Amino acid sequence: MALRSNYDKPEQMKELFRRLQNVDNVLQRMTIIGVIICFRSLAQDSLSDVLTDRIPFLLSSVCDFKHHVPNGDSMIVSEMASAAGLPCRVDPALVAALRSQKSELGEDEYTVACLLMVFVAVSLPKLSRNEGSYYKASLEGHSNNIHCLAQAINGIAGALFTICGHGDIEDRLKEFLALASSSLLRLGQENDKEATRNRESVYLLLDLIVQESPFLTMDLLESCFPYALLRNAYHAVYRIENV
Repeated sequence: MALRSNYDKPEQMKELFRRLQNVDNVLQRMTIIGVIICFRSLAQDSLSDVLTDRIPFLLSSVCDFKHHVPNGDSMIVSEMASAAGLPCRVDPALVAALRSQKSELGEDEYTVACLLMVFVAVSLPKLSRNEGSYYKASLEGHSNNIHCLAQAINGIAGALFTICGHGDIEDRLKEFLALASSSLLRLGQENDKEATRNRESVYLLLDLIVQESPFLTMDLLESCFPYALLRNAYHAVYRIENV
């Protein structure tokens, strides 16, 4: 809980982060989840293309339902839209998968969900130490697939907080962005070369997370993380690949 309230105190955050355990394991599992979600997204895009070609009128009706659905029935219509290959703000398949593990989530589970997002946010800088975290500009992705974390973070946050029923997905993602930005900004003050090995490549994760999110905006990102750093990071990774 202290990590949530002390994100603007660098020394305390550094000390608190040292107490976290299994950081690499959590990041690896999140990356694997992201890879699965990305693969499913590609399949959904293909399905949508086929249905657009084969049954355009029926698909347009599904699109109309999706765009004009009352809030109370949103998950039902999201399931229909997802079955037609249309993207949804909250992935109904992921919601169903998580709900099958536990049908009702109480306040304790809600707190755990919040802390999971905090854990991931403050752990992102550690990815910079990994040699595989290098961003390949020609492929628009990281060598070790950590770019898939963007889909994992948005997907899991949307599904978990939908199940919890507090209606605060956007607030929780804003908190995540603030914590992640603060943690990554501290990388700029690191003198350890190993800790900053792929710093610019990891900076780009923030941009990817916001691009993939239906709840976050670039204006919000810029209020947390200077856009000049992102621009310089993109310039650095493209320049290195073209050398």
